[in-house]
Amino acid sequence: MSKIILITGASKGFGKLWAEAFLKQGDKVIATARDTSALNDLVTAYGDHILPLKLDVNNREEVFAAIGQARQHFGRIDVLINNAGYGLFGTTEETTEAQARLQMETNFFGSLWVVQAVLPVFRQQKSGHLIQVSSFLGLTTLPLLGLYNASKFAVEGLIETVDSEVAHLGIKTTLIEPNGYATDWAGASATQTNADIEDYAPVRAAFAKSGENPDIWGVPAATVAPLLQIVQSANPPKRLLFGKIAYHGIQQVYTQRLKEIEEWKEVSIAAHGH
Repeated sequence: MSKIILITGASKGFGKLWAEAFLKQGDKVIATARDTSALNDLVTAYGDHILPLKLDVNNREEVFAAIGQARQHFGRIDVLINNAGYGLFGTTEETTEAQARLQMETNFFGSLWVVQAVLPVFRQQKSGHLIQVSSFLGLTTLPLLGLYNASKFAVEGLIETVDSEVAHLGIKTTLIEPNGYATDWAGASATQTNADIEDYAPVRAAFAKSGENPDIWGVPAATVAPLLQIVQSANPPKRLLFGKIAYHGIQQVYTQRLKEIEEWKEVSIAAHGH
């Protein structure tokens, strides 16, 4: 059976790529974007199978209105792909208050508003699949992405908690955790902090050099089949890493974390007090 898929941040990158993939296989898509003109080609190709909606996820009232319109239009929503977000590059010290707040406003609070708006629909249906695009940087960190890392750590905690609250209602959740991909996430969609503290020059240089290796960037089109598999699965994963950099990196991080936990086991238990 065809599904009704809601995708936020669908004007470019993963969002638009995935929207077209669902449309190609006969699903219906609610595609939200700040600029819906970027979706005109999909409207021309797929007609009334796509509903483009103008949406700024930072505006909670607008989010609830858009979800209501989407549900009224198609009658139900089977899958939410919460994809809107961007990257803020720069050291933590050099990040301004406004930059920090906007990063959290979009990546965390924007995701929260969409989740809060769609859960009443899923609860009434007693079904629904909430897919949140996070990052492998919600499980580990890289320098120069401190606020982005923090926003994704927060999103991970949010969705894991939601899963524990709604699983008995027939609602499923999945966190997708990609490594870097050759989209415009690190290009046109990114923002930069100031870079005027000389002490951080070596960190910036090392980060820039690592980005020159083309092997670290995943191929966006390669994510389509895995995403379709998740949506079609009767028992989708709670978390799924996208990309070999994410897989090998997180495997190494967790192996080291478990090792340290065991090394300090006695101290941890003693801290309980009884």
